This record gives sequence, C-alpha cells and structure tokens, in this order.
Amino acid sequence: VQLVESGGGLVQAGDSLRLSCVANGRALSTLPMGWFRQAPGKEREFVAAVYDIDDNEYYADSVKGRFTISRNVRENKVYLQMSSLKQEDTAVYYCATSRLGCSGSGCDDVSVFDSWGQGTQVTVSS
Repeated sequence: VQLVESGGGLVQAGDSLRLSCVANGRALSTLPMGWFRQAPGKEREFVAAVYDIDDNEYYADSVKGRFTISRNVRENKVYLQMSSLKQEDTAVYYCATSRLGCSGSGCDDVSVFDSWGQGTQVTVSS
C-alpha cells in the first residue's frame, strides 16, 4: 500500500491545520491507522491512532484535546485535525498503517506500523 500525506504548511501558533492521508493500492478497511511526527534531531514519536471497527481513538498526551484523528474507510483516507497549534508541534508528520493490528497504547509503538507515507512538513511559528 502507498500512503500519501498532504495538508502541511506554515502556520502561526494557535492556528489550525488539517492533514490528510490517502492509501493507494489496498483497502484500509479497519486496519489501525496512525499519525507520527519527527522533529529535527529527534526520534519519530506517536501522535494519534484510530483502530477497530468502532474507530476507537488513542492520542499522545501532548496532543490530547487539541488533535483529532478520523478516517473515511470508503475513501481510504485518514485525517488529523490539529487545533491550538504550538511551536513544539513543528515536525514532519507521517501517516502509517499496521497489518499487525493494535489497540490503545499498543498503537504508540513505531514498530507496529509497517507502511509509511513520505511525510508532510508542519511548521508553527510564534
């Protein structure tokens, strides 16, 4: 499966931004989908995941209450709505899918996800 992210850009602190990720080549169905990010000089970190047929969600504490993950299975897309953006949210954001499956905190492990997009840059200025 090929994942392609879009929607990144340069915004000011406090602004909102919506990232999109489309999967080409395979239906995502209810496979777990995740968003991760990587800032310069830092390791890739978990942001949010959606999983199970009920579209359960799980978030990193740093984005809880500000970010919302959602997906449209019919369109094979997953979204990340980001609000109240902070400078520390600046990073390259990646979407990923997991054939292994995960739930809850089990989705915050990079190694669980086996297909990744190329990333989209989000820069938050003061």
